[in-house]
Amino acid sequence: MKYTIFSWNVNGIRAILKKGNLLDTIKKYQPDIICLQETKAKQGQAEIDLPNYQEIWSSAKRPGYSGTAIFSKIQPLSSFAGFTDNINISYNWEEDNYGSPLSEGRVLTAEYPEFYLVTVYTPNSKDDLSRLKLRELLWDPAFLQFLKELEKTKPVVVCGDFNAAHTEIDLARPKQNELNAGYTKEERQGINNLIDAGFADTFRLLHPKEQKYSWWSFRGGARVNNVGWRIDYFFISESLVKNLVNASIHDDIAGSDHCPVSIELEF
Repeated sequence: MKYTIFSWNVNGIRAILKKGNLLDTIKKYQPDIICLQETKAKQGQAEIDLPNYQEIWSSAKRPGYSGTAIFSKIQPLSSFAGFTDNINISYNWEEDNYGSPLSEGRVLTAEYPEFYLVTVYTPNSKDDLSRLKLRELLWDPAFLQFLKELEKTKPVVVCGDFNAAHTEIDLARPKQNELNAGYTKEERQGINNLIDAGFADTFRLLHPKEQKYSWWSFRGGARVNNVGWRIDYFFISESLVKNLVNASIHDDIAGSDHCPVSIELEF
């Protein structure tokens, strides 16, 4: 059994459907599963002509904001949105100026025979770093605890927009961004903690020195000049490394400020 799984922050599913990029990509690559982040819509607000795919959605309470979705050719054994109850009650999830990250549709899980698949849209620390403490003290530790709890049952594949570049090779201008959102030491430590806990960065595992990016600012011709960041990832449990046959960044695909990333697993 081979799984081809794509992940893409589409920056608004209705907008990318109008452009045609999403359906064109799915028709070209025929992924078994595609995980989306920043859908900015609820199920039924976008007309999606994908009869072979089951749709699973986790939408934010706030209209036109955040949200995740999984489209799957393979019927999942189960699926659920958000964290488990014990994660929700183990942390002090106070609302900030943006609301509560628990009501923003940021986590969606589907269970398959060989693994759990989790897609995540990690909260952005914001230009003024006003959500950095949320990332460091709440979100990142809670998310890691959630993954480790799932892993007690079966291996985990986790993908999505982590809103952080891990090391210098993962962004075009590391020195200029050391104090900026997406490359602070706190955010990078969050990724270190994932890897230290046994989750392998699939792209870096197969392409240890390749410099490719998955996000570019809309400003200043960043994409044309390839001044980008790798902030979209697939991490897998150590036990799945033997099943990993491919990990790609599809930086030729337009339609969003992010491009899709993908992996193939063979069992």
